[in-house]
Amino acid sequence: PGLEHYGCMVDLLSRAGFLQRAYDLIQTMKMKPDSIIWSSLLAACRIHKNVELAEISVARLFELDPSNCGYYMLLSHIYADAGRWKDVERVRMVMKNRGLVKPPGFSLLELNGEVHMFLIGDEEHPQREKIYEFLEELNQKLLEAGYVSNTASVCHDVDEEEKEMTLRVHSEKLAVAFGIMNTVPGSTVSVVKNLRVCSDCHSVIKLISKIVDREFVVRDAKRFHHFKDGFCSCGDYW
Repeated sequence: PGLEHYGCMVDLLSRAGFLQRAYDLIQTMKMKPDSIIWSSLLAACRIHKNVELAEISVARLFELDPSNCGYYMLLSHIYADAGRWKDVERVRMVMKNRGLVKPPGFSLLELNGEVHMFLIGDEEHPQREKIYEFLEELNQKLLEAGYVSNTASVCHDVDEEEKEMTLRVHSEKLAVAFGIMNTVPGSTVSVVKNLRVCSDCHSVIKLISKIVDREFVVRDAKRFHHFKDGFCSCGDYW
């Protein structure tokens, strides 16, 4: 078997939650595992909240690609999910000392030949007031549908209310709201995100697809997400 075969097996085992078996398989490989294999295991560690294997995976990834900010940020999120804020700060300091800066997240949406860009908490868009008003309306419908914000997506040691406010204005939510407001009812809204879509935004867009009866296609740094009727094509694994 080649690297691709091992990569498929590691991905399958990781998706199923068999992280230790995936790691054991990596240990038996006759060739050196590449970054794709280790990053598959790392991503699964966040989904299944396995800090120990995440640290092992990221150590190997740092050896292969020490300048990749994505690995540092994913490890930070894993620590944040576990409430290990000192470790979150430690990762940030390592990034700072190595001169690494996380690129700002943004979302793009094309409408009538014009590309609209949204940043987190965007205050520059001409329709910003209407967008935030519409988001507030959507948020009420989300709460009625049983939505509970996933504040673990916020990698800062602040109170829950502040985390919730930060989550509400993520760029992909702004883009989705703008898309609903400015397209024909029933049409598909397509958004491109330069970073990995956060778990809270993922849950929100799933619910919105059911609430407004629309389909959304979001291309993030990992894959395409096709949201329809409250579900995503990725099966909540990305």
